[in-house]
Amino acid sequence: MQTLKETKKGANKPAKIKMSGAEAIIHCLLAEGVDLLYGYPGGAIMPVYDELYKFQDKLTHILTRHEQGATHAAQGYARVSGKVGVAMATSGPGATNLVTGLADAQIDSTPMVCITGQVTRQLLGSDAFQETDIIGISTPVTKWNYQITKVEEIPEILARAFYIAKSGRPGPVLIDITKNAQFDTIEFSYEFCKGIRSYVPVPKPQASAIDAAAELINSAKKPMIVFGQGVILGHAEEELKALIEKAGIPAAWTILGLSALDSDHPLNVGMVGMHGNYGPNILTNECDLLIAIGMRFDDRVTGNLETYAKQAKVIHFEIDPAEINKNVHADVAVLGDSKETLSLVLPKIKKNSHEAWHNEFKEKYKIEFEAVIKDDLFPTKEGITMAEVVNEINTASGHEAVIVSDVGQHQMIACRYSKFKKTKSNITSGGLGTMGFALPAAIGAKMGAMDREVVAIIGDGGYQMTIQELGTIFQNKTPVKIVVLNNDHLGMVRQWQELFFESRYASTVMSNPNFVKIAEGYDITAKRITERKDLKASISEMLASKDAYFLEVKVEKEDNVFPMIPSGASVSDIRLK
Repeated sequence: MQTLKETKKGANKPAKIKMSGAEAIIHCLLAEGVDLLYGYPGGAIMPVYDELYKFQDKLTHILTRHEQGATHAAQGYARVSGKVGVAMATSGPGATNLVTGLADAQIDSTPMVCITGQVTRQLLGSDAFQETDIIGISTPVTKWNYQITKVEEIPEILARAFYIAKSGRPGPVLIDITKNAQFDTIEFSYEFCKGIRSYVPVPKPQASAIDAAAELINSAKKPMIVFGQGVILGHAEEELKALIEKAGIPAAWTILGLSALDSDHPLNVGMVGMHGNYGPNILTNECDLLIAIGMRFDDRVTGNLETYAKQAKVIHFEIDPAEINKNVHADVAVLGDSKETLSLVLPKIKKNSHEAWHNEFKEKYKIEFEAVIKDDLFPTKEGITMAEVVNEINTASGHEAVIVSDVGQHQMIACRYSKFKKTKSNITSGGLGTMGFALPAAIGAKMGAMDREVVAIIGDGGYQMTIQELGTIFQNKTPVKIVVLNNDHLGMVRQWQELFFESRYASTVMSNPNFVKIAEGYDITAKRITERKDLKASISEMLASKDAYFLEVKVEKEDNVFPMIPSGASVSDIRLK
C-alpha cells in the first residue's frame, strides 16, 4: 500500500505518487483527518469502495441501511464531535436519497461533505442508467457543490470542499465524481485549502459596531439575550457565560442553542419559540434591548414579525451577513465569529445585575409552572406523560447524556425538560424538522462521543421512517439507547387538528407493530412499559446496559404540548392551555 511522504525540499510539499482517482479520494479524506464515514455502495462509486477496502485499518466505513441514514448519521457525528461529517453514495437514487440530509444540514449549519459517484463523463446528459443531475438537484440545499469529470481535479476540489464545509458558517458540500475520473490515474499530491478568492467565511469585526453594542448594553434597563447554535459552532460558550454574568442579562435559547449554557445557570430563563417557556416569549415584547447571538430569527422563534420586539433596540451578533436584517431589523449588527466578537465587547461592558427585571422572568415561570409544568412532570392522571419520561432520563443520567430527539411533540418536550451540564448535548433537527432524523443521528452521535451516553428520544411516527437503521446498530454493535414514546398518533399533527381543525384527526392515527419484537430481531435488548410504577427501574436498567437498548413507553394519547404560540400569532399571544 502506497503512503504519502513529505519531500525534504520545499515548504512541506508532499511527494507526487501515481495512483487512481479512487485511491486519490481516499488519500484526500485521510489528509483531512477523516477516520469515519457513512455510506452505501453502488455501481458508480464502486471504484472508491474498492480502494476503501484496502484502507480499512485507517478509515472506517459504516454501512447504513439507507443513504438518508448515512447523512443523518454524519450530521449526528459532526454535531457532537465538532468535525466534518462524511457520507458517500452511488449515482441516481443513491445520490437523491442524500437530499433530505443535505437540506437538514444546510438549514442547521452542520459541516458535512457528501461524495457521490456518477456515470462516466461521456454518458453525462444521455439519461444513462442511474444518471441524475445531482448537482442541479442539490444546489438549493448545499453550501457548495461541484462535479468532478477529470481525475486531475480531485485533490483541489476535495480540499476546497472540506474548507468550505467547516469554515465560517458551516454547511454541507456535495462532490459528484464521474466514474472515469475514479479510474483514471494522477500524479497525486495534496495541499490544504486555506482560502478562496471572493469567499470571506468570517467577516472582520468592526470596532464601531463593538462600541455601539457595548453602549446599548450598558444603557439598557431591560436587556434580554437570545442565543442560538452559533454560540456552540463558534466555541463561544465561556464568552457567553462571562457576558451574561457581568451584565446580569437574562438569557434564553433557541432549540439548537440548548446546552450552550448550563441549564441550571441562574440567568438561563429557558426556551423561546412556538413551544418555548412563557416568560422569555412574553417578555420579548417588553424588553428594551434584544441581543441575538448566533441565531437567525426563525419564524418559529419570532411568530408574527409585525409584532415582534417592536419596542426594543436589537443587537445581532452573527457570522453570516445574509442573516442581518433578513427577518428582524438590527439597530447594531456585529459581524464576525461569536467567540471573537463577544471577547471584544466583554471588556467594554459595565458590571450590572438587573435584579428587578430578572424577577419578572421568575414570576412568569411561577405562572407557567402552575399552569403547565406541574401537570407535565407530576401528573395526577393515570397515564404516563412524555415530560416525566424525559425528566427521569435526565435525572438518571446525571444531566450528562447526549439527547437526540426526532421531530414532533416529544421533540418539544425533550427540549423543554432536558437539563444539560455540557455543551453539544442536544441534537435535533431544527430548521427542516425532519422526521426520521433521530435514530441514524444517534448512531453518529455515539460514534462521535463514545465516552458519553447517547439516548435517542423518538415518536412512534418518526421512528418508523428510519427504523431500518436498527440494522446498522446490530452490525456495528453501537451501544445507543432508544426510547420510543408511543401514543399511537402523529402527535404534533394531531394536536393541531384538535386545536385548529375541530378534532378531525385526518390520517394521524397510527396502527403500530410490535416494536419490542422488531428490536429483538436485531438482537437488541428491548422492553415495553405501560405503567408509571415501572418507569424509574426500566430507565435505570436501560442506562446501566453496556449494549444497545430499546425502551418503548406507552404515553397519553391526547396530551398536548403547552405553552404554544399559534402559527402566525404574536409571541405575546402564547397560550398556556
